[in-house]
Amino acid sequence: MATDVLPPLPDDLAAKARKIRLLALDVDGIMTDGRLYFSAQGDELKGFNILDGLGLKQLMSNGIEIAVITGRSSPLTAKRMGDLGIRHLMQGREDKLVALRELTEALAIPLADTAYMGDDLPDLAAIEACGLGVTVPNGHWYVRSLADHCTRAQGGEGAVRELCDLILQAQGKLSAALAQYRAES
Repeated sequence: MATDVLPPLPDDLAAKARKIRLLALDVDGIMTDGRLYFSAQGDELKGFNILDGLGLKQLMSNGIEIAVITGRSSPLTAKRMGDLGIRHLMQGREDKLVALRELTEALAIPLADTAYMGDDLPDLAAIEACGLGVTVPNGHWYVRSLADHCTRAQGGEGAVRELCDLILQAQGKLSAALAQYRAES
């Protein structure tokens, strides 16, 4: 029988993840593979991983706020975030830390209780300022060297879901979140 919990987290990572009340995410390179796709007509295309979407819904159903802060503006991003029920979408925001501070002040959630996940230099100040800064293996080397945690999954390949599971595990909510999907014995 497969287990429904992950291996224990390192104490410092678990302590940071246990406090999280807000998860803020970059889009390109985190929720997508970081590539920009364009049709012959110039239409932008993006691929979002379905695993990430369910993980975000699980966090929201456990009382954790979700936000997306991206330097680009895209109707595709707005559509996907709307489909997921993510209320906090900040597009066209080059200074991610300024946007994150605006959001945490509006929600009255301290930066210490916030996780930020990004992959490149514009994300670095937000990663360093929040309580849990996370990146992906395909992120910039300097960001990886300064983040609190780097997922095993690449950006766009379930990295967000991995972080969602980590947060739920640290908060003692992962088993219950998974149990609802199991067949009754």
